[in-house]
Amino acid sequence: MGFSPSLLDGKKILITGAGKGIGRACALMASECGAQVIAVARTESDLKGMQECCTGSVEYWVGDVTRDELCNRIHNLDSLDGLINNAGLNRVAPMIEQTDENIDAVIQLNIRSAYKIAQAAISPMLRAQSGSIVNMSSQMGFVGSPGRTLYCMSKHAIEGLTKAMAVELGVSNIRVNTVAPTFIKTPMTEPMLDDPEFRKMVMSNIPLNHLGTVDDVANACIFLLSSLSNTTTGSCVKVDGGWTAH
Repeated sequence: MGFSPSLLDGKKILITGAGKGIGRACALMASECGAQVIAVARTESDLKGMQECCTGSVEYWVGDVTRDELCNRIHNLDSLDGLINNAGLNRVAPMIEQTDENIDAVIQLNIRSAYKIAQAAISPMLRAQSGSIVNMSSQMGFVGSPGRTLYCMSKHAIEGLTKAMAVELGVSNIRVNTVAPTFIKTPMTEPMLDDPEFRKMVMSNIPLNHLGTVDDVANACIFLLSSLSNTTTGSCVKVDGGWTAH
């Protein structure tokens, strides 16, 4: 880790989807930087495993980002300094084959719950008189891709939401940005990347010619949560190896 272990001292940071992959890496790194982390996921065993690896302060909440109970719990926090709005899913299929269930699932988790979690976080951030929200986007929030109409739709929506939030909340000293990774090897993407043809397609679109890691994404998130990005809002940090530069 290249950051100071006191970079986030005294800051309370909530991270959704924190049991695995990118969310887990963000929780561990935020804790190593001195934050009081609230890690949220649906699976307690994942959260316990993450907590056992952590050297800093991590409290975990077993909760579903699509449920009002979690939003109410966030809303009622005394204060909150940062949010990494990370929970999400993908349903890959040609558009003509996408089912209503897939459409509803992606909209519910990737758009509606992201909106509701961010909305809930505003109140404790106002009580703290400042805050930083990082909405997890994707390179697919800037480009299109076959079989990914639902995911692209949802991440383009996150980019638009983030800009609007940044404009609206700036007067309250709340910053809002996105991080947009390329394909990162996580439990969600690993089966896809194991397909040689798919991996070849991915690598042909990354000028740096290597996949990113979960820590690469976490580094960008920590930067945006910290005072290092004090005047950065309504922006995106692309961790995409140059994919969207084509």
